[in-house]
Amino acid sequence: QVQLVESGGGSVQTGGSLTLSCAATGNFLTINDMGWYRRRQGKERELVAVVRTGGRKDYGEPVKGRFTVFRDHERVTVTLQMNKLQEEDTAVYYCTADMIVQATMKGDYWGQGTAVTVSA
Repeated sequence: QVQLVESGGGSVQTGGSLTLSCAATGNFLTINDMGWYRRRQGKERELVAVVRTGGRKDYGEPVKGRFTVFRDHERVTVTLQMNKLQEEDTAVYYCTADMIVQATMKGDYWGQGTAVTVSA
């Protein structure tokens, strides 16, 4: 089955940096959009950063200028470079991918989530 495997979460102090990585595994044809969402305590899931199928990058407003998202040349991994982390960035981060599994079948896939904790 198709899975998204996440890594890189942890605990840092404010102003620090972390890098999250996500790799798609399993049997699939194509990954279209791929990126990251997060869920902060007491809040709804929100967009962090995503790379669209054509290469366009979209960022959530709170992370603009601090986070950078990249995909590899094969487009099966996505990396989120997080700089100047703030306490407000504390959340569980989820990798997501819009995948074409078969010629007439596609769906949204989600990782298990990786926790990021930022403290003063």
